[in-house]
Amino acid sequence: MKFSAKEHLVFGLHAVQSLLTHRSNSITHVCVQKERCDQKIESIVQLTKQHRIRLEYLPRQEIDRITEQANHQGVVAFCAKAKHYTEHDLKKILENLSAPPFILILDGVQDPHNLGACFRSADAAGVHAIIAPKDKSVGFTPIVSKVASGAMETIPFVQVTNLVRVLDSLKKQGIWIYGAAAEADQTVFETNLSGPIAIVLGAEGSGLRRLTREHCDVLVKIPMKGHIASLNVSVAAGIFLFEVVRQRS
Repeated sequence: MKFSAKEHLVFGLHAVQSLLTHRSNSITHVCVQKERCDQKIESIVQLTKQHRIRLEYLPRQEIDRITEQANHQGVVAFCAKAKHYTEHDLKKILENLSAPPFILILDGVQDPHNLGACFRSADAAGVHAIIAPKDKSVGFTPIVSKVASGAMETIPFVQVTNLVRVLDSLKKQGIWIYGAAAEADQTVFETNLSGPIAIVLGAEGSGLRRLTREHCDVLVKIPMKGHIASLNVSVAAGIFLFEVVRQRS
């Protein structure tokens, strides 16, 4: 089975179910492992039929081949690529909010597993948008979709050509920019995060780029008590985002 360059693969039970729920009109067909017969698969089969989407039953070996041996959980959907949001779209997103803006900015995250995990935490925390530079950052991939467990269908992902320009634009709209940096003087738990904010996290290992760091309003850190100097970016994202949730509650 082949698919076109305009199509995108989404696999995994939660990811495909979320796609069927939120963006069913983008799906061309769904493939289910014919050896599987359980309630979770059956719910996807029923949703597929409900939306009158082409459904195929394939042997596991064929789905393994399509997904390049990924952990597909017996289901894969072929769909149009998700919408790519731009800086112009970001302005509209912010204008339509009924709550103080809550944005996650990822400066150069390249690991699809980390990006997917950040999406999942961001969805759980109620983040309004995720922003990332186009260059030297991972974008939409099947692995990101799988790890995100459907969150890619619920949070706008804004890829920008000039992150510094976007940071300046957010500031002009009254949004405070908080960058995560190990050398910061204050911790995330000592910082007032209840207003309109954007949390900026850097790449795996290298952290924030110099220009990004310089354009943050405040640098904050997670207090580290052990011998490890830094956390995985997706773990750090969860800590920062849910501290915002705690303060806003």
